[in-house]
Order: sequence, then C-alpha cells, then structure tokens
Amino acid sequence: MTGFPRRTGSGQTAGRQTLHCVCLTGPTACGKTDIALALAEHFPVEVVSMDSAQVYRGMDIGTAKPAADIRARVPHQLIDILDPTETYSAGRFCGDALREIEAIGKRGRLPLVVGGTLLYLRALRDGLAPLPGRDPAVREALDTEAAVHGWPALHRRLKSVDPDAAARIAPNDRQRIQRALEVHALTGQPMTALQRSAGEAARPAMLTIALVPAERAALAERIEKRFDAMVEAGFVTEVRRLRARPDLGPGSASMRAVGYRQIWRYLDNEYAWSEARTRALAATRQLAKRQFTWLRAETEVEQCEAFSTSLAGDLAGRIERFMDNARKALC
Repeated sequence: MTGFPRRTGSGQTAGRQTLHCVCLTGPTACGKTDIALALAEHFPVEVVSMDSAQVYRGMDIGTAKPAADIRARVPHQLIDILDPTETYSAGRFCGDALREIEAIGKRGRLPLVVGGTLLYLRALRDGLAPLPGRDPAVREALDTEAAVHGWPALHRRLKSVDPDAAARIAPNDRQRIQRALEVHALTGQPMTALQRSAGEAARPAMLTIALVPAERAALAERIEKRFDAMVEAGFVTEVRRLRARPDLGPGSASMRAVGYRQIWRYLDNEYAWSEARTRALAATRQLAKRQFTWLRAETEVEQCEAFSTSLAGDLAGRIERFMDNARKALC
C-alpha cells in the first residue's frame, strides 16, 4: 500500500481540515490494541494513543500500555508524555493528536487513533466549544437539589433542556450531569449546541470504528482475566512504587484511573485484597457500561463485533474503501 492520502500544497491551515485518519475505539478490554497490531500487517501504521492514562510515565501495567517491543515495531504516539503529577485534558489531546496525525501523514503512513477515551474522540472529531468556567454557586445549587431528589431526577431535567447530552450521559453520572446543567444555567443554551457551533477548528476526516462485543458476558470475562494477568505481572508493585512518591496522592488525577485507586486504598489498608479486586473489577465493568452508553448515542461510528474471527480482514477492507474515497476527494 502506498502512503495515506493527504492534501499538499499551500495553505497549511486549510489543509489541516482535509487530513484523514482512522480511529479504532470501543469499551475497555475489547481488544483494540491487538486489532491495531493486526492492521499493521496490512498498512504502514503509526498509532496515536487515545487513552487518558497511557499518557503517564510509570503507569504501564494497569493501563495495558503496549510493551516496548511492540512500540518498537509499530510506532505509538502520545504514550509516556507526562509525569503522573501532571494533568491532561481533551483540549490538550486534540492539539497533540492533530499535530501527530499531520506528521504521520507527511511520513506517508496511516494515522491510526486507538483508544477508549470517548471524550477525546469527540473533541478530535467535532472540535471544542468555548464553554464557561465553573461557577461555585450554580454547582452548590445543583448539589443541593441532587441531595434532595437524586441525580437521576436532574438527568431527567437535563433531558428536557439538552436531550442530546442526556442521551450520552448516564443517569447517575454526577460530574457530567452537573456540568451540562451548569453550562445551560450560565448560557441559556444547551452545551451540545455550543459544542456544535465551535467554529471551523482544524480537524481531520475520520473513519471511526468501534469494536463492540455482542455478548456483555464475554467482555466481563475478558475484564476479569486481564485484571488478574495485570496483578500477576506486578500491578500492585507498580501502584506501591507510585504511592511512595511524596508528590502523588489518591486525589491526583492520574491515580483516579480505574484499578489504581482501588489498589491504592488496599495499600492504605482500607480493605482486604479480595475486596480491592472486587471493587476494581466492578469499576472496570462500570467504565465499559459508560462506554457502551456513549457509543449507542454515536451516529458517526461504525460498529463491528469485537470478537469476530474475521475482524482484522473486514476492517482492512473498510479502511481500503475509506482511503480510495479519500484519494478521489483529493483529486
């Protein structure tokens, strides 16, 4: 296969809007990394990680970070770019990812964005709106209301003022319900509408494919096996090493990652290992559930059976067709 198509010539700012990439997403433990490596057998791939935890150095086992030998064979970008004391955001990811996608395209290779942080996907695909900052008074009022009526009741209110946001936010997702209602209270407009009118920010044309298991039970089994394999590989030792750092605490953004916070609390003797394992598995299943909910609301994502034996070949065909259409559009 020859290089991935990209528009060349003058006008780099406008040209960025015609960058092309492929995004491979899906719930946690659905096999995204394995399929990305299989696609590297078909295309000259460079991976752009779309994972909010793999950006951190020293968080290797619990984030299922590809091993060094794999990354030597298939280049991966946006991995190990931050210290765990730092924070990362959708906005920063969007800028970083756009630069990497452009650079990979210039090298004549296929930019393959891989990961399950779906907020990052939306930021990259749709751009970011200039939203108002946090308002303590509004948040306090929402918290008070939720204490009386519960967050599902506020979710029902969100459905009336911003149905698109409500469709992708779980009824018990306190943080996102609060933020969406806060934005509406401060601007009088749905957050979704503000995001859609974000302007003509540079963003690539994307083929986005989600690996979605037909059977939730199969994914739950993979989640359990993967966690136990992580523990066998030294996950607890990894968290113990991070916990020994005086500049990290259980409230650090990096340490709130699934698995890390449960093991940290185990090391703090808050509960026994059996409960830590149970809590970590439950948190991972909840993460997968939120990802399923988000993906159900996505209309611009092609879904594939995650555990199909013919998956790699099927995806290679879809990518070839996408590239052919991209080449025609650039002619």
